[in-house]
Amino acid sequence: MASPLPSLLAAILADDHARVKTLLAHHPRLAQGPITRQDRFEPQIAHWVYSSDTALHVAAAGYRVEIARQLLTAGADPVAAANRRHSQPLHYAADGHLDSPAWNPRRQVSLLRLLLQAGADIDAPDQNGATPLHRAVRNRCAAAVKYLLASGSEPAIRNKPGSTPFHLAVQNTGRRGSGAENARTAQYQIIQEFLKQGVSPSLLDAKGKSVFEWAKSDWVRELLAPHVV
Repeated sequence: MASPLPSLLAAILADDHARVKTLLAHHPRLAQGPITRQDRFEPQIAHWVYSSDTALHVAAAGYRVEIARQLLTAGADPVAAANRRHSQPLHYAADGHLDSPAWNPRRQVSLLRLLLQAGADIDAPDQNGATPLHRAVRNRCAAAVKYLLASGSEPAIRNKPGSTPFHLAVQNTGRRGSGAENARTAQYQIIQEFLKQGVSPSLLDAKGKSVFEWAKSDWVRELLAPHVV
């Protein structure tokens, strides 16, 4: 008998709620184990899927809110689902590509909310020490950053290289950088969110360098300067 795993993966990628419901009804354990046996990039969600990822990882990466809800009801655990790279579904939900048709900030926030309500660890580190907030900042997902900060994510946590999310916010690096207009707009919004939360540009990284010192663009330094203490 053919494995139902490929069918479930295809249904999640297609955002086919009815098909996922049918598959889970016949194979409820599919909600908990790895969903594929190989690492592969999935264009429909603009995200890599690794062999240790669960169905909930894929649903989170594609902002499949209703499917994620079905998986949670079927027994998926947003914390125990951590893959071999220590990424939990919440990390995937915090990822995004501003220029991808798969990116949807409204659904992204809805997915983050759903996972947090289900018990996801808001500050869980992946293998590089990055929390979901680090990843949302790095990918210039402004709505996700706003939601995570408002939900209590710790802005001063350092990843393994020693950077806090605020340090990443002011740098012209990361997947989206700050070259494109939409990325610059998102970067501005993200920096404003940290400032609104009272996070100081004087915050230091592991090397003793402040957020303000990491800022290279004139407009970023001008934005931060009134808040330096």
